[in-house]
Amino acid sequence: MRKTTRQPTDTTTHFGFERVPTAAKAGRVREVFNAVAPRYDIMNDLMSAGIHRLWKNAMVDWLAPRPGWTMVDVAGGTGDIAIRIAKRIGLTSSKLGTGNITVCDINQNMLELGRDRAIDQGALYGLDWVAADAEHLPLPNMHYDAYTVAFGIRNVTDIENALTEAYRVLKPGGRLLCLEFSHLTIPSLNKLYDAYSFAVLPRLGQAFAGEGSAYKYLAESIRRFPNQAGLVKLITKAGFGRVSYRNLSGGIAALHSGWRL
Repeated sequence: MRKTTRQPTDTTTHFGFERVPTAAKAGRVREVFNAVAPRYDIMNDLMSAGIHRLWKNAMVDWLAPRPGWTMVDVAGGTGDIAIRIAKRIGLTSSKLGTGNITVCDINQNMLELGRDRAIDQGALYGLDWVAADAEHLPLPNMHYDAYTVAFGIRNVTDIENALTEAYRVLKPGGRLLCLEFSHLTIPSLNKLYDAYSFAVLPRLGQAFAGEGSAYKYLAESIRRFPNQAGLVKLITKAGFGRVSYRNLSGGIAALHSGWRL
C-alpha cells in the first residue's frame, strides 16, 4: 500500500497584502481600530468627502426597518448604522418605542465611541452594546429580524464563518444587509482610484490621525476583498437566498442583501 502524506494546513491569512498567523489577525485588526478610534469620524468624512453618510442612509433605506424588529448591527461600534435605524423606527423619541438593536464590535474603544455618540444624539433607548467577535457572536439562534454590517465584514479573519454566524442568529425570513467597499465598475478609473488609495489615503491618515499605516491597511484590505459577484457566492454558500446587490458610487462601495428562507 502506498503511503500518503497529508499536506499541512495553511495557518496564515492575509492582513492587507501581508501574510500573518491566522490567530493573530483579530488582534492586529483590533490594534488598527484602537489607533484610529479618536479620529475615526473626521477621517471617514475626509477620505470619502462625506459620501459615506449617503451610503449609510442608502443602507437603512433598503433595509426599511419596522418598529418591533429585533436587529443586530455587527462591527457597528461607531453607532452610525444603529443610530440611523433607531431614529427611523422611533426608538430615540420614547422609551416606549418598540424594537431592540444590539450593537456588536470586537473593539471596546469603538463601542465607547458609539455609546457616547448615541447619548449625544438622544438615542437612549433600545440600544445594547456588546463586545464580540463577528465569528463567535454571544447571541441566540434564530432571534433577529435583521443583521447589518457596514465596512466590517472585510476585516474578519474568516468571512465564511462570519456569514454562517449571521445566518444562525437570524429568524427564518430574516435579512442580512452588508455595506462594504467593493470594486469599481468603470475600469478606466482604476489607476486614479489606486493612486488615491495608496498615495493619498495613508498621507491623510498620517496627517489627521497620526496613523498612516492604518490607512495603508485599509486600502490593501479593500483590494483583497471579493468583488460584488464573489461576495454573492459567499453569502449564498452560507445558506442565504434571494441574494442581490446594488453598486454605490460606481462600485466604490456596494450593498449586498440576502434572506434566511
